[in-house]
Amino acid sequence: MSDAPSPWIRRFLPVATAGGAALDLACGRGRHTVLLAEQGLRVTAVDRDGIALAAAAARVPSAELLEADLEGGPWPFAGRRFDVIVVANYLHRPLLPLLIDSLSPGGALIYETFMVGNARFGKPSSPQFLLRRDELLDVVRGILSVVAFEQGEVATPRPAVVQRLCAIRGEPALLPA
Repeated sequence: MSDAPSPWIRRFLPVATAGGAALDLACGRGRHTVLLAEQGLRVTAVDRDGIALAAAAARVPSAELLEADLEGGPWPFAGRRFDVIVVANYLHRPLLPLLIDSLSPGGALIYETFMVGNARFGKPSSPQFLLRRDELLDVVRGILSVVAFEQGEVATPRPAVVQRLCAIRGEPALLPA
């Protein structure tokens, strides 16, 4: 896996409030943690892999890092709000409403992961880890304002079938080109 940030996340990060609170969910080694910190955001990063978190800590010493089992444990951010939440290549459906609830007014959810059809390119291939057609749109409909949405086959960084969303709690003030 590349250490380069997702072009989708990089593209829509300008919708985040400068100096605001950011959450990098299932951060792994911290490729987006670095990007968020470089944008002047106060970063909280969470993952269940302590070794990956140690790598993220080495890259972004200012980040608040939390080792937590997002699928088997309680939501570690109850009562907290974030100005931007970034999720890349991770899906645990029960967290989707919690992510939306954790957005501050004006906060952005920037999400990118695999969808049905990806099995022909490799993993993930289980329907448990693949979004259904329009699933992210359906989750945010009537709650968040969609800035951008894409789904389908991509060639880079490797061939895959993905779904991508940027959505705002409230009306978006800034639309990246």
